Amino acid sequence: MRARSEALALLAGSGVADLALRMTQVALPLVILHETGSIAATGLVGGASGVPVLLSPWWARRARQWVDSGPRLAVVAAIQALALAAVPVAATLGLLTPELLVVSGLLLGCGEALSTPGRSALLADTGDRWGEGKAVVLLTWQDGLRRIGMMVGPFIGAFAVSTGLTNGLLWVEAVAVVAAGLLACSVKAERAPAGAATPSIRASLRGRPDVLYGWIVRGTGCVTWFAFTLGLSVIGAQRGEPGVYLAAGMTGYGVGSVIGTAISLAVVRRLPPVPLAAMAWAFMGLCWTAMGLWTHPAFIALMGGLSGTTVVLGIAAISVLITRSSAGAERRALLSGQTVVVNAGSSAGMLAGGPIIAAAGAEHALVGAGLLTTLVALVILVKARPLQCDTADHVRDRDHHTGRAA
Repeated sequence: MRARSEALALLAGSGVADLALRMTQVALPLVILHETGSIAATGLVGGASGVPVLLSPWWARRARQWVDSGPRLAVVAAIQALALAAVPVAATLGLLTPELLVVSGLLLGCGEALSTPGRSALLADTGDRWGEGKAVVLLTWQDGLRRIGMMVGPFIGAFAVSTGLTNGLLWVEAVAVVAAGLLACSVKAERAPAGAATPSIRASLRGRPDVLYGWIVRGTGCVTWFAFTLGLSVIGAQRGEPGVYLAAGMTGYGVGSVIGTAISLAVVRRLPPVPLAAMAWAFMGLCWTAMGLWTHPAFIALMGGLSGTTVVLGIAAISVLITRSSAGAERRALLSGQTVVVNAGSSAGMLAGGPIIAAAGAEHALVGAGLLTTLVALVILVKARPLQCDTADHVRDRDHHTGRAA
């Protein structure tokens, strides 16, 4: 079946590119630091790449609708690969400068703003052609592959760096992005009718309060994510065990997220999406609070695993909301909006995280971030109740009129 082969090609490309990204995240700061001698410059590519994504609701409204086929996704991948390759080329020639790093980051950000929602939309559209419910299955496994990359990529990258392959890893990512684009070339276009409207993210949210509720709880989790990553790093450094606490938490989180991926499809088919998403992030917040109260590596690994499992369930629930209620241009706009929510939340949290941890302490930051995440999730759970009741009444009325009522 063509839809199945196209879906596998998209998943393979996504998994390969993301694994390479996680590997090079270890090498890129080292290359920049070695070539420029500036600690501040190490974050230029990552920081600059976030700007186009955050501004994409304004500049990418039409551009994201253009990425509606595998060949067009490959064009975007080629631009990203050129931006990636510019860093090792400049380093080899001794021409690496802060200005070049910013330009590279901006190009990467433009590519991410188009390719991330574009690939997800193509994957969901391919799932629709494959069979009922396959769109959610494919998006869930795409997220699962990303989390496997999060878990094993840094270890592979660290090993490669220890053997002297630091610059080589940057070439690996560029080649992986090109390969992902080539794999997508077989996916056919899902073109909108000529003259069709190009919906904005805000317009696509109209009539979908459940998607907005899902974004609020996920966005809150992204904002408070700094307490988990920065907080555990600081705790390890303060206790003379640098990296130990963060490694325990991230390893547990990675393992838990893989487990969550395996069970998520069975769970999302049985529970209403908005309450499931709210409960997922509420539980994650409680896990972070527990970490702040008892900061032992083994316990942190356990709590990280439980939070990773529940977060995947919440993400799958939001995927259900988007794929069931939208298609075509609106689905692409909603997936773009989700990318903005995740990136904006993470960036805001990281910017505020350092001063918060410095003022309150890492343990208190974990407790506070966890309680805030849980509180917001519980508020959404309460607010979503009338929505779920209206949905249930609509389903009962539909079943009654179609003769399926008991």
